[in-house]
Amino acid sequence: MATVLMCRRFPRLSRVAAFSTTAKREAERGSSKSEQEKEDNPGTANTGAESTATIQLLSPVDYRVSYNPSAYARGRAGSQQHVGRDSGQALGDTVTSSGAARAPQAFPATSSQTLPPIRRAPPKSRSNTLLQQTILAMLSKEEEKEKWEVHDSKEDPRVFQKGRPEYRCLSCDSSEPAQPLPAEEGDSILGSAAACEGSPGAVMDGFLRLSRLPAERRAALASEPGFDALCGCAIRAVGLLGTPDLIHLLKACVHLPVPPAHPLLDACEAEFCRRAWDMQLEQLLLVADCWRCLERSVPSYLSILFSFANLHWKELTLPQFVQLVYIIGEGRRSPADLAQKVESMILKHLDSFTLEELGAICLGLFKSLSGISDHVMRRIADRVSLQMEDMSTYALVNVLKMLRYTRLDHLPLLKELGRVIPKRIPTVNIQGIMHITLTYSSLHYFDEGVLAAVATSLPSKVSYCRSKDAAKFLWSFGCLDYEPPNEEEFYSSLIKQIHRKLHEFQKFPEHLLTALLGLAFVKRFPEELIDYALREEFVQKTRGSKYELNKDLFTLGKSVEIECPTYQGSRLPPQLCQEFTEMVLNFAEQEIYVRPEIVEATSLLESMLGGPEYVKNHMILPHTRSSDLEVRLAADGRPIPFNCKAPAAAKKLRDIGVSLTDNLMAQLIKGRAPSQPPVEVGNEARTPRQERGAEAGTPCSHGTLAQAEPEPGRCPGAPPSLLEPREVRLAVQVSNRNHYCYGSKRLLGLHCLKRRQLRRLGYVVVELPFWEWFPLLRRTRSEKLSYLHYKVFDPALLPRA
Repeated sequence: MATVLMCRRFPRLSRVAAFSTTAKREAERGSSKSEQEKEDNPGTANTGAESTATIQLLSPVDYRVSYNPSAYARGRAGSQQHVGRDSGQALGDTVTSSGAARAPQAFPATSSQTLPPIRRAPPKSRSNTLLQQTILAMLSKEEEKEKWEVHDSKEDPRVFQKGRPEYRCLSCDSSEPAQPLPAEEGDSILGSAAACEGSPGAVMDGFLRLSRLPAERRAALASEPGFDALCGCAIRAVGLLGTPDLIHLLKACVHLPVPPAHPLLDACEAEFCRRAWDMQLEQLLLVADCWRCLERSVPSYLSILFSFANLHWKELTLPQFVQLVYIIGEGRRSPADLAQKVESMILKHLDSFTLEELGAICLGLFKSLSGISDHVMRRIADRVSLQMEDMSTYALVNVLKMLRYTRLDHLPLLKELGRVIPKRIPTVNIQGIMHITLTYSSLHYFDEGVLAAVATSLPSKVSYCRSKDAAKFLWSFGCLDYEPPNEEEFYSSLIKQIHRKLHEFQKFPEHLLTALLGLAFVKRFPEELIDYALREEFVQKTRGSKYELNKDLFTLGKSVEIECPTYQGSRLPPQLCQEFTEMVLNFAEQEIYVRPEIVEATSLLESMLGGPEYVKNHMILPHTRSSDLEVRLAADGRPIPFNCKAPAAAKKLRDIGVSLTDNLMAQLIKGRAPSQPPVEVGNEARTPRQERGAEAGTPCSHGTLAQAEPEPGRCPGAPPSLLEPREVRLAVQVSNRNHYCYGSKRLLGLHCLKRRQLRRLGYVVVELPFWEWFPLLRRTRSEKLSYLHYKVFDPALLPRA
């Protein structure tokens, strides 16, 4: 007889036990609770999406299955609570008052009704043993996955403190006390402290003993009048305590329910600020660490600490220095007078730091937005690239944060990262994966192995993504113009997570724009999200953000106009688009149009074509933030004059002169870092989607553009001879290395978007690639003119148009 069971699906699990109706009801309640927790807490494992399977078992008459939930938990030491939530409790597992688990129960597999007297199954059934082992393995795997995703923003950055015994006197141990007192002693401690009428010694003893109570009892102190009275006594006694006792009082507060704004902490902070100059550096660092554990902001105290450290800099030991940088990072402020000294100390101890300490230093500098020279960052990266295998992923990610912040292109580290990190990706939490991915996109460094590993792991982890994480993933993949092998699963899972996190964008509007731009780069336009982002109320939120989001709004809004002709949702108001356009054009006139490679190309094209009226240096698509040299040709290849503002433009640019020195040319060709290798001309990488986009957008209808779009360069009242019905419009791109992935010819997402939209509007894109044009800038005028003539009058352009 067949029995159909609904149970949590475990991979490769072929047999399950049948449970009673009571157990089923308990399981359903547990499942419902799990769904609610998942909705409230994004860090909860995603157990609801694929939580059921139908399994058919052939059950001989009177066949019975042994059910012993406590056996599942025995193999998972230290995880009793988790097991209870995911399996035992959900299946009706209970524990007697004496702590012993119920005896295993055997239920007939053919009935879920009230059962007859039970009969024990064979004690050592091989199938039952294999079943339990399989379930234990699956549960252990689930627990391991959840453990990977847990990120403690307060404790994780302190891991380096476990590497040396010297940190014990510099840091506060927030773990449970080694010798806890019974919970019953709480009342007697409060009573004894009250009887002593607030003497400093009794107050100190009371706080120290209370801090050793079990966690549940300590939490209950917050609502007890006796504890409030003891805190009042402590406030009055603060000034009478010696410095060591005052430090012990503060450390005790770390374990007690004392909120950051409590009056007792106000009194302690004022007293420590008063005594600071009479304390030892290790005491000052220990007190600063206590403030961090209490999550209290103490800018005045930190200012004194930094000044004290500055005066006693030569006395700092290695652990004291690392602890100081950690405190600087947690305080989110960078003392300017310490910057140079910090760099010198890093170089002095670079070979002596543990790898965890090196990660802690980078995290502290990153959090405090401390500038660091390329030389120091390169030295750090040199060491990390040699010892990456031995470095924890958490410390490595912290180094990558600082690498990203300094925008340092350290090839040995990036290549070693591409070898080491893909196999670690499945065990890295989602925030760590996000920072790894963001490092690649920020440095414009394309490594398909790393990105493919991220894309493979992400769908199963997407429920742990914050709005920021999902946005950065979409931005990074779009920026690098990468479509992973599982692109549909990858993008659909992230878009669904964006929908689930929509409420978070009210507080962080920049993340939604980041996500939508990343999607637009790869030609994906989720209309519901776009409609939400372009609504007036959301646009107002972006304008009130601390970040400059106008350009992002502009790029998104205009891209939707061009690429989504059927879109019926919200749009940017015309006056806002005009404002953004003027902002971008003003910037272009000052920073883009005057670049030497563009000025030279414009001047030579004017000479070659017959004058400034044949060339226009402008932004055809201002929302794409880069310039174009527009040229128009008749169907027979004859240049057409169209730039009526040319004389004024020529006059404006006449006095602009740039000397093409060897140093300037080296910067143009090689970029900021002199160590960057030249780009290999034969290593062009076009993605299949780029090829598809080029094929789809290249054909140009000669008369269509004039009807659909106003001509950017048309003069009012121009004679008919200037308006050729079958003209070819060229958008000449003077590219530079920042338009491409590092060391390759792979276009970045924004420039793929721009060229795709130019083709959609009927333009033929002609590129003067930097690896060809920049070296020519030092050659003769005739060589440059010959090159431009070949590019503009390429016989293949007219048939394409």
